[in-house]
Amino acid sequence: MRALKIAATGMSAQQMRVETISNNLANMNTTGYNARRVEFSDLHYQQLSRAGTVNAADGTVLPTGIQLGLGVRPAAVTVHLNQGALSATGNDLDLAIEGTGYLEVTLPSGRSAFTRDGSLKRSPEGMIVTSDGFPVSPEIVIPPDARSISINGAGEVHAYFIDNAEGQILGQLTLAGFTNAKGLEALGGNLFAETEASGPPLVSAPGQDGLGTLRQGYIEDSSVDAVREVTELIEAQRGYEMNAKVISAVDQMMGATTQVR
Repeated sequence: MRALKIAATGMSAQQMRVETISNNLANMNTTGYNARRVEFSDLHYQQLSRAGTVNAADGTVLPTGIQLGLGVRPAAVTVHLNQGALSATGNDLDLAIEGTGYLEVTLPSGRSAFTRDGSLKRSPEGMIVTSDGFPVSPEIVIPPDARSISINGAGEVHAYFIDNAEGQILGQLTLAGFTNAKGLEALGGNLFAETEASGPPLVSAPGQDGLGTLRQGYIEDSSVDAVREVTELIEAQRGYEMNAKVISAVDQMMGATTQVR
């Protein structure tokens, strides 16, 4: 019976949905995290009788035909690019991006990666790096005798010294935008990589070319809505149970067939 395999695809689809929801809930407090959603599409159909064919009995055309669906399949796990709330930290190296864009970092392999996690740190050499120690591009080194730094909305980094009332500019941070940010590849560690689907990065100063601005002393919270996630978790659980009931019903039907004498 086809229903066994059809229900199995439904259970597998709901299981993937639960796994995605559980990942969203696990990252409720991850800086700059955006919730994921699973999108499904129906599988191909078995054409037992095609619509529009001529009925051999009297020559009339069948208006609908008979098409039997063979289940469901995951089509995509897409990212909902919603701006998370901004939380004040008071840390001079915490940066939140108000609007679109990503900070560019350099991985140990030399490859570029992109992140919205603005919880930046200072390396032993004074370089601005991520929490994992990856340098932010373009590289900016903070002098060891700097008593404080200031980063404005346009990404300009100024250092202030004890013997100098005026700040010294150290460089300017940039942001990278993408034509299709949903096509970025998630690497883990709040990092993303460029793909053919995302297109090449469009690097510019914050506030230009449609990019957002930087806000010092803030970080972007996760955009996960816990109430919505729990609601969808209940829906997925019920969907899984109903597909399991289909398998149970088909099993009983097959058992009744084998008992016929």
